[in-house]
Amino acid sequence: MRITDLLDARSVSLTSSPKTKSEALDQAVALMTKSGKINDEEAYRSQVYAREEESTTGIGEGIAIPHGKCDAVSRPGLAAMVIKNGVDFDSLDGEPVTLLFLIAAPNTKDNVHLDVLSKLSVMLMDEEFTENLRNASSVEEFLRIIDQADEEKASIDERLEQTSILDEPSENKAEPVKKILAVTSCPTGIAHTYMAAEGLEKAAKKLGCRIKIETRGSGGAKNVLTQAEIDEADCIIVAADAKVPMERFNGKKVIECQVSDGISKAEELLNRAMSGDVLVYHASGAGESSSGTSAKSGGSVGHRIYMQLMNGVSHMLPFVVGGGILIALAFLIDGFGVDMASLSAEERSAFGSITPVAAMLKSIGSTAFSFMLPVLAGFIAMAIADRPGLALGFVGGMIAYSGKSGFLGALVAGFAAGYIILGLKKVCDKLPDALEKITPVLIYPVVGILAMGLLMNFVVEPVMGAVNTALNNGLTSMGGSSKLLLGFVLAGMMAIDMGGPFNKAAYVFGTAAIASGNYDVMAAVMIGGMVPPCAIALSTILFKNRFTKEERDAGPTNFIMGLAFITEGAIPFAAADPLHVIPACVIGSGVAGALSMLFKCTLMAPHGGIFVFPVVGNAIMYLLALVIGTVISTVLLGVLKKPREA
Repeated sequence: MRITDLLDARSVSLTSSPKTKSEALDQAVALMTKSGKINDEEAYRSQVYAREEESTTGIGEGIAIPHGKCDAVSRPGLAAMVIKNGVDFDSLDGEPVTLLFLIAAPNTKDNVHLDVLSKLSVMLMDEEFTENLRNASSVEEFLRIIDQADEEKASIDERLEQTSILDEPSENKAEPVKKILAVTSCPTGIAHTYMAAEGLEKAAKKLGCRIKIETRGSGGAKNVLTQAEIDEADCIIVAADAKVPMERFNGKKVIECQVSDGISKAEELLNRAMSGDVLVYHASGAGESSSGTSAKSGGSVGHRIYMQLMNGVSHMLPFVVGGGILIALAFLIDGFGVDMASLSAEERSAFGSITPVAAMLKSIGSTAFSFMLPVLAGFIAMAIADRPGLALGFVGGMIAYSGKSGFLGALVAGFAAGYIILGLKKVCDKLPDALEKITPVLIYPVVGILAMGLLMNFVVEPVMGAVNTALNNGLTSMGGSSKLLLGFVLAGMMAIDMGGPFNKAAYVFGTAAIASGNYDVMAAVMIGGMVPPCAIALSTILFKNRFTKEERDAGPTNFIMGLAFITEGAIPFAAADPLHVIPACVIGSGVAGALSMLFKCTLMAPHGGIFVFPVVGNAIMYLLALVIGTVISTVLLGVLKKPREA
């Protein structure tokens, strides 16, 4: 396959004049759509914007290579724009972009197009080639220039396969030639992986050192470093924004940086590697991997935190979805199997566990839920401190789950666990070699788990406990005031932490009200817990570019959990973006709770969602309140959330 096989003449513009980066991206997406290779333009546009949100694809020298890989792409393709006056693209070197190539890659196992796209990415680092493209007088000439260069140049993987630092050069030198290894990888594995490899290869030739580069793109790892080469290497450069196996580099000098540094700072990296002023890498366990965003100096603090957070959220999602659906099925079975109106108050409180099958499903689902917060905290910690952080995060998350702090406490535990391990690593680096070897199996787990437990038990949990007590006292004093305000506050509290002190205080207040015969309070509490998952589900459908692909796939299951009064379905989404998701959910839930009070709705069961609607007083108006609250939260999510990485 040749590059021009992917580049349709209809998708090339030599006269584009966008004023902004977003306008340039929109025009490029429109050009790509003209080729007939996109089956859902909006979904593809969302993917392109999400990739851009992660880090700029303006690589410098007036070039940008935005890209999107998703199911909205039916066939691999390219679109190209020459922007005569340039456009500000937040490029790595701050220069305006005058030449833009947009890549469309499908989610398929057939990756033959990846070699072609990687070759084009590397060709764009040739100044003569790009200048010829900018000066092309027609689309035909533009395509001819590409075709000619494609014919003449070998792919970077073909060139890299011929390299090995073990083959000493034949010429005699006064000083031994430095032997450098490198690994390049980016999340998409299409462009930046190979451009970083090209940048490092060129810089190595200029500086006179030997280099071998392993590329880890979408087509898999190529030119893989051998153990003999690793043993011989003076230094190893890992320029990556994706997972790279790091255990093999134990005891070697290693530089970790973003993949973009391999493109724009190649000489600087190699000079540092050749100088020897590099820390020795110490692996903490077998199979250890490093993420380009976890422990590197490059990248903004906000981006690193986001990627660490998403590592926890992505691993937590299966437990939430699996457990939540099973619990919802338990409610469904009990809803069909028993007559709610004939049940006593005590029997209604056990709804979801009345029939044997329902009880079994609820038990299994609840077990899955019990792993939710430990997994969230554990994998946040692992993203920060690799494998040693996992155990600490699990312990902190379990304390949060079984205690009073809920998912907010688990978030604190995850980040605390990661940084506790980083602190221990610094302390242990000063130990004698004999003791340093036992740190991963003894000091990290024992001292780390102890520190984690003390932090949770004496700081996080007491703070949350005090908050819980204050909330209960405040709600009790509010009982005689405005019903609308009480309904808004209770329902809003259900959406704040979805299992933490605010949620628990509101729920306990509602169940206590049932015991005293005030059934309107529990109605407001339950509707407040139903709105967040329902709003999340609706917003993943209406505002797809606000969520990652993983979130969009999991989103619709929240309809089931929301209607079953399983607020926890919204936790992964709130954990991934708490500053935007929580306020949106709180406002919608609060309005729904106030309307429930206004419509004089009542509820005599403490759980069950739509499956206990037979015992809801004024059920039609209760459903209307739920719809209104869900719509409000959905709209706010669309307004407050920004486009996300897909």
